[in-house]
Amino acid sequence: MHVDDLRWFVVLAEAEHLTAAAAALGTSQPNLSRSLRRVETAFGVPLFGREHRGLRLNPYGRIVLEAARAGTAAVDAARQRIDTLVDPDSGTVRLAFLHSVATGVVPDLLKAFRAVAPTIRFALREQASHDIVQDLSAGESELAITGPRPDPAVFGWHLLQRQRLCLYVPPGHALAGRQRVDLAEAATEPFIGLRPDFGFRRLTDELCQAAGFTPSVAFESTDLTTIDRLVGAGLGVAVLPGGAVRGTDSGATPVPLAGVRARRDIGLSWRLRGTLSPAAERFRAFVEAQPASNFASSPA
Repeated sequence: MHVDDLRWFVVLAEAEHLTAAAAALGTSQPNLSRSLRRVETAFGVPLFGREHRGLRLNPYGRIVLEAARAGTAAVDAARQRIDTLVDPDSGTVRLAFLHSVATGVVPDLLKAFRAVAPTIRFALREQASHDIVQDLSAGESELAITGPRPDPAVFGWHLLQRQRLCLYVPPGHALAGRQRVDLAEAATEPFIGLRPDFGFRRLTDELCQAAGFTPSVAFESTDLTTIDRLVGAGLGVAVLPGGAVRGTDSGATPVPLAGVRARRDIGLSWRLRGTLSPAAERFRAFVEAQPASNFASSPA
């Protein structure tokens, strides 16, 4: 039994006449009879009583008619929703992104894209990097703005931004006026950072290890704005991408870190084995066509 068999059954049940129903459906009576037999076989009971003037639904048939109307309506609604989702002009892009780009790269990209594709919607997922990779692998997200670059054998990648990392220090701190600072100079400072399960926290821990010390972490958070405000309140220092926190008046001062390792690459990623929806493909093409500098928020 197919969905179209149920559609034909509804027409036949309403007409209660094989010839009239076949004509309304634009098919032959034998085709309609075979379709009816498939429905009756699926339910295991006859659905009509035969009369000299035609057919009449029996009690089983009335039950199936109610279910057939509801079922075909649900299938039609699902098809309509899917058609909307895959429409390149009005579909939905499932986009995951790092917490640390929520106030910079992501708003800039979405604002620019909305100017050329105002009817496309976004289902946004703000996550840690390891969760982003898992969701991309599982197909929960189609695209992701993340860093560092995930496995190139599995995921595509387009570089968006090469961020200079900075040491954020409280107002009036001895390092606040410097053009560059070696991270080792902050070895005795209390640090404020993201939680250990965040990819950026692992990066900053590795930088501290390379500088010869293990940071003394006084506070942990999942929000960059909170970290910025804690630094501004004089509770410690933090390593963050320059310009990652916007619109705050905490007083925290970013001082660029010295060294070629003091940077982070942020890019758009997608699963290589899989097909993007038309809306997601359109967003990816838009992003790839933009110069990376359009969305660079960090100092050189």
